[in-house]
Amino acid sequence: MHHTIEIMRRRFIADALAATSKFQNMRLFNIINNDLLKKRMLESDEKRTTLSFYKYAHIDQPEKFRNELYVLLSEIGVFGRIYVAEEGINAQISVPTQNLEELRKRLYSIPFLNGVRLNIAVDDNGKSFYKLKIKVRPKIVADGLDDGSFDVTKRGTPVDAETFNRLAADPNTVIVDMRNHYESEVGHFKGAICPDAATFREALPKVEQILADKKDKNIVMYCTGGIRCEKASAYFLNKGFKKVFMLDGGIIEYARQCREKNLPNLFMGKNFVFDERLGERISPDVIARCHQCGRPCDTHVNCANEACHLLFIQCESCAEKYHNCCSKTCADFIQLPADERERLKKTIVFNGSKFSKGHYKAWHRAKGPLAEN
Repeated sequence: MHHTIEIMRRRFIADALAATSKFQNMRLFNIINNDLLKKRMLESDEKRTTLSFYKYAHIDQPEKFRNELYVLLSEIGVFGRIYVAEEGINAQISVPTQNLEELRKRLYSIPFLNGVRLNIAVDDNGKSFYKLKIKVRPKIVADGLDDGSFDVTKRGTPVDAETFNRLAADPNTVIVDMRNHYESEVGHFKGAICPDAATFREALPKVEQILADKKDKNIVMYCTGGIRCEKASAYFLNKGFKKVFMLDGGIIEYARQCREKNLPNLFMGKNFVFDERLGERISPDVIARCHQCGRPCDTHVNCANEACHLLFIQCESCAEKYHNCCSKTCADFIQLPADERERLKKTIVFNGSKFSKGHYKAWHRAKGPLAEN
């Protein structure tokens, strides 16, 4: 069996014809309006738990696996974003808290996911996702690497929170943030190298250049949940680095262990997350600034102008002043009648048209250019 789901196998193979008919008639994608789904999620008082997991594995038939997984998870009310590829699975989801153990049971019924660690969110209000979306992709993390050139299973040495803290205190250690700059801007480990990169693909060569003269150092890599630094650690071992470590379970697991074991927390600020929350508080430190006025702030938002939708940091005062927009241009635009907005949206250059995901330097200035546009 090629990594099919055991519970689904029993259900479908027990009566092949009936199962095939049932599977073909099931809706394997959401068809309800996103705005309605989001409204339902925000108004619901259902207790939900947000979590993430990933696993590098060989999946022979990703599309088939994707469809079976969709049925398996939608039956118990799972929302979230999951990527499936021949190299494995990467998932950020939420589940009704009462179904958490059932989720664990169903995931563990899949051979290559049996025992996989579920990283439970640190700061969670249950409003992280409002629908289930599972996509088949060439890779579970876009990295631009030729995976045939190195063995991804030969990863760096995994370390727990206690070992990470011990390594961090060693002057021969270099800590590297393998996340994007808009993630590290609101939170990172003390003394970490934070590359100015908007994607993981962009970060890899930049980090390699930064570390070129540090091959004799302890290289400790970290990311949100472990998936990026696992791939990166294997890549850098292949590049000739000898002492490569990865924070096992990423920032999420580190924060959990520090809390449970009463360890010193070396992470400052927020952990950026790719869901409706856009961040979870790890420490009380606010290390970023509003991109419009320069005041201390670490709240990421998307511009309320859907034609722009720029990801940026905005304080409450600027949110009120600019109607939750990134600029005066966008604030004025959303006040126009809908038909006029539709007519003009392709003729105006918004901040979201000029910058990749949060890739701008407004945070270097006390008065950023976002507010002036």
